[in-house]
Amino acid sequence: MTSGPLHERGQPGSIPAMGIVSVSGPEGTPKSIHQLKVSLRNVRPPIWRRLHVSSATSLGELHFVLQAAMGWEDSHLHLFTIAGETYADDRVEDSWEGRPKDEDRVRLDKVAPLSTRFRYEYDFGDGWEHDVVVEKVLPPEPAVTYPRCLAGRRACPPEDCGGPWGYASLLAAIADPEGTEDRALLEWAGEDFDPGAFDPAAVNALFVPRAHRTR
Repeated sequence: MTSGPLHERGQPGSIPAMGIVSVSGPEGTPKSIHQLKVSLRNVRPPIWRRLHVSSATSLGELHFVLQAAMGWEDSHLHLFTIAGETYADDRVEDSWEGRPKDEDRVRLDKVAPLSTRFRYEYDFGDGWEHDVVVEKVLPPEPAVTYPRCLAGRRACPPEDCGGPWGYASLLAAIADPEGTEDRALLEWAGEDFDPGAFDPAAVNALFVPRAHRTR
């Protein structure tokens, strides 16, 4: 969880309407691609995604990519921490480290070269922390759209389920629905929630409308 109080200005906004993710970026072919592995901390079994994004993607754009790839709904504030610096949108006013820098003014390739590991935090109440690792920096492939999801494992936890510890309780209830004492937890998650499900194609369908395309 973020070290220090974070003050909100306004309410979290909805995800821009292009399916889910809005990625503008520079015109034309990306010069390079960042391969990222995104892992949700403090959950078992592991939940992770592997992504290709333009190296010129801003952190503000990357936020929407991560929301779509993981399966979050962008209903809470978020924060990046990279090499001791924090980055966020203007709804996050300050923390013990001082006011975060503007995520829309910072490109991924300027702050996260190859092998960089950084933190993406979503929902300061539930405290969902993601480790993001720059696994590779690659040339773009012909006829491939970016961003894209290459692989992943397991479904995103439901929003507002109480963070990693609440999610662990939910998994225990799903594993033993007859033995659980918290029937309300199962009813709240819904019958359709499958913690083992993940489909990269469904994520990529969200990226297509305004994604970068190589020529």
